[in-house]
Amino acid sequence: MVAANVEARGLSTEELDGFRDALAAGRKPKVQFTESAGQIAGQIGQVIGLEDPAVSDEWVVVKFGRDELPFSPSDLRIAPKGPLPKKAPAPEPAPVPVLSGPEFLIDKPIERPKPAPAQRKNEDAVDNEVQDVAPAPAPRKVARPVKTKPAPSLTVTLAYGEGEWTVGATQGVKALAKPYVIRPAEALKMVQLIDVPGVQEAVEQILSAERTEAESQAQRLRAELAEIEARLAELGEAGSPGV
Repeated sequence: MVAANVEARGLSTEELDGFRDALAAGRKPKVQFTESAGQIAGQIGQVIGLEDPAVSDEWVVVKFGRDELPFSPSDLRIAPKGPLPKKAPAPEPAPVPVLSGPEFLIDKPIERPKPAPAQRKNEDAVDNEVQDVAPAPAPRKVARPVKTKPAPSLTVTLAYGEGEWTVGATQGVKALAKPYVIRPAEALKMVQLIDVPGVQEAVEQILSAERTEAESQAQRLRAELAEIEARLAELGEAGSPGV
């Protein structure tokens, strides 16, 4: 197992910019989890995507094993080059030395001198006190749980420009629907459904201005059509017999 004592330095802005270039080129940069990542500190993962940092603090998507989880830049650092150091094996306990004294010391148990009655009473009292005191439990180390990947954010955009209304949708960094043109009435219905103060008034003002412009254009076309019809009538009279 790789040691978890990893400096919690985090990724810099320059390193994150390098990740964007690497992802655009089809590469998956390797990173190492820092101490702030919890029990997986010291492990190695691959960056597979960068989400919007304005939506969440955890926007660097890392593939670790079969999981794809978002982390904050402070949870990661550039993976060290070369193989990771392994824990040194624990030293074997030294063999217990065997006494090689005279034979009678091994065969004959050593007799301890019997304590005096007052000393024996004090020793029994100390033994009882030691038995009554329960050993303190060893402190438990609570491991930080592994982070779960939240659902990617969904963004639906209604836009107006150059006389056209468009709708588009993205989920995370993936485009679900490219902006396509919708009718003004459909745009107004969408705004009425969300009922955001100020937005519906802005859409109605745009539609009112378009309606005024359309009516002015229709009047100009009617006037031009009336002139053309009058001209046709004059030409018809000029070409009729008996003139």
